[in-house]
Amino acid sequence: MVKIVMNSQLINWGPGSVLAGRDGGFEQNDVLCAASDSSNATRQSPGVSETNDLTSAEARIWRAFSRGESVDFRAAEDEDPALANAWGAERTVRARVLRALLIKAPQEEGEIAALKITGARITGVLALKHAAIDAAIRLSHCQFDDVPDLYGAQLRELDLSRSVLPGLTAETLRVEGVLRMTGCRMQGPVRLGGAQIFGALFMEEAEFTAPDDSEPVLQLNQAVIGADLWAPEMRANGQVRLTGASIAGRINVQDAELNQPGGTALDAQNLNVGAHVRARRIRTQGGIELRGSRISGRLDLLHAHLSHRGGTALRASSCVIGELWLLGGDRIEGALNLRRSRIEIMNVEPKILPDQVFISNLAYTVLTPHEPAERRLPMLERDGDRYEPYGYEQLTAAYRHVGDDDAARLVQLAKQRRRRTTLTWYGRLWGYLQDGIVGYGFRPLRAAVWLLSLMAIGSIAYGLDHPGPVKAGEGPAFNAVFYTLDLLLPIISFGQESAFAPVGWHQWLSYALIITGWILATTIVAGVTRTVSRQ
Repeated sequence: MVKIVMNSQLINWGPGSVLAGRDGGFEQNDVLCAASDSSNATRQSPGVSETNDLTSAEARIWRAFSRGESVDFRAAEDEDPALANAWGAERTVRARVLRALLIKAPQEEGEIAALKITGARITGVLALKHAAIDAAIRLSHCQFDDVPDLYGAQLRELDLSRSVLPGLTAETLRVEGVLRMTGCRMQGPVRLGGAQIFGALFMEEAEFTAPDDSEPVLQLNQAVIGADLWAPEMRANGQVRLTGASIAGRINVQDAELNQPGGTALDAQNLNVGAHVRARRIRTQGGIELRGSRISGRLDLLHAHLSHRGGTALRASSCVIGELWLLGGDRIEGALNLRRSRIEIMNVEPKILPDQVFISNLAYTVLTPHEPAERRLPMLERDGDRYEPYGYEQLTAAYRHVGDDDAARLVQLAKQRRRRTTLTWYGRLWGYLQDGIVGYGFRPLRAAVWLLSLMAIGSIAYGLDHPGPVKAGEGPAFNAVFYTLDLLLPIISFGQESAFAPVGWHQWLSYALIITGWILATTIVAGVTRTVSRQ
């Protein structure tokens, strides 16, 4: 064995060496050239040192990479990667070897390179910070001992399906295709803030937990997703953050569970969604924050269970939403805040609304399903202690939109009654008179009943005992009915009141009829004016 040191590198030569000649001899120039080539290769090929001591598992992956072949280490398809600590060296792969393989990216003519590993234990940190990787990466059913660092990396495609990870650091990650975390179990924070995913993001059946609540378990703030965010049956024990995110397609979190008791389970302020948000049967412990979001399609909360006791279960204030569906679920536990939002179609069942519903300056066009006004009015009375006329006007407009004028008038009557509670004592007294006599003008038949009743009383009283004439032998003949009408109607005159002078109890009755007539006339005019002004 001959050892030669050159450029601080030790080169071994012996029988069978690549430097040996045909007859086992060598020349000095051959050695010098070989040493120089070896030194250059070390400098120019990152990770070459990792290839000198590959295990059998790593060598198998290295050979498969250039041909894009899959390497499956599993003994059975239903293996649990959480039990990877029991796996031996034949299934253990060092992260630095994978890094060297991805960066060196050996190619084979006519083949498309890809890293496809299933059922391996990956030790060490997979450090691809700021790396640009052309090959697709699939590391499914694997267990990672350390948090992969993909900060600022540029990847063609990343698939971590069914793997178990202690977290993921991937802020500003850029993925040209899709990012799959289907069925992943993340046991630490997943940091994807500012990520750009040109395809879809798949997280169905994924589980996100963290050892503490110092930061959200899933961070997608300011992320840009070019297709759908697909996460049905996702489980998150901690906050999920989507603030400022933009999703060109749909969000599907059907049957998901978001748990952050006493806090915000989903923080999605200023979220922008190009299509629908499907959140059917979602269960939350903690608030959902959607303030300032834009959802072009439908916010579907059918059969949802929203709970944030003592706080706001759903805040969708200052939002622009195509349709809001709140149907068929349990009664919301916590407040519902829709203030200042613009929603084209509100599909809301009264029975699921909580004790606090804040809808100040909420604008909507259609309110379904069609319910009697008596079932909708409590929603307006739960917006704090303040009188908010805008809510009554919106509900009135919704009933008129579907042609239910009776319900619209009932809402307007409820508005006046609510307003009455804010007036001074004499204002409230006058309000009670208007309400009792003509229902603030929205009960015109009540005025006719009062008029007929008073006319009957006066006609009977004066018919049994006529008042004396002012001047005997002059004036028209006495008519008890028209005399009573002359007293009741303040403007119209039939010539009876001026021709006869009641005395005693007749006079007191006439005073009562005159005062009642003025009150009746004033309230009728006020009510009719109010009704006409609303048309």
